[in-house]
Amino acid sequence: MTLVGVDDAAVRADFDRMLRDLRPKLHRYCARMTGSVIDGEDVLQDALVKAVDTFAKLASAENREAWLFRIAHNAALDFLRRRARREAGRSDEDIAMVVDRSSQTDERIAATANLRTFLRLPVAQRSSVILMDVLGYSLEEIGGVLDATIPSVKANLHRGRTRLRELANEPDDQPLPALSQSERTLLRAYVDRFNARDFDAIRDMLAEEVRLDLVARTQMNGRAEVATYFGNYAKEREWHLALGLVDRRPAVLVTGRNDPAAQPLYFVLLGWSSERLITIRDFRYARYGMDGADIVRW
Repeated sequence: MTLVGVDDAAVRADFDRMLRDLRPKLHRYCARMTGSVIDGEDVLQDALVKAVDTFAKLASAENREAWLFRIAHNAALDFLRRRARREAGRSDEDIAMVVDRSSQTDERIAATANLRTFLRLPVAQRSSVILMDVLGYSLEEIGGVLDATIPSVKANLHRGRTRLRELANEPDDQPLPALSQSERTLLRAYVDRFNARDFDAIRDMLAEEVRLDLVARTQMNGRAEVATYFGNYAKEREWHLALGLVDRRPAVLVTGRNDPAAQPLYFVLLGWSSERLITIRDFRYARYGMDGADIVRW
């Protein structure tokens, strides 16, 4: 992607390096704002596109990291409005309230909270808690990202932390989603053929208009181009695929071949149309997506 109005290769390289280095941190924020590592990646990609589009302004910003988080924050709000889960609002509590700096308990609760739990906080509280207790930003930095006053940030932190502590003690009794027999059969066939290294059979499953997103690396379109993607897997043997759920969505879990029962290293999402693979989304180069993911094995 070309940066409009930017000719200096060194500036471009510095910008690309900053985006690459901050990507996992930005994803942690987006995932907790949306309640899902998958939706968080959608928001992150949207934010990165917007960052490139506004690069000239970003390059002159006093704090480029804060500027990037502000773009990600606004992208998350746009996503939440579209999804109509929550409405952004201001705290109606006394914004002059003074709260203590983050305690280790608050940090632990925020760091280990289920991503869906954050969705139960109002947006202003959610973003303040994530930025301080998960990512370690200061009150001043949070105010800059959210365009909010310090007293307002303090009030939202107080209310958000209180509510998060309450939610941490509540059981997560939401039932797992049901999966149709046809989709389960398709996923099982994909996994079995992959583990048997029968890549020709997998290529036969591709739709002509199939699209591949090798997250944080490249994209491919069309059966002929996507068919080459399996060549890299064919050259390696240190992987094993299994069926599971990621944030309650059907997924292929990738583990080490020598220990299939170990914690998955990353995951792949598949989309189907008329029993043909229409989308592949591989997080092999975006393993930060496992941070906070709700993983269930079948």
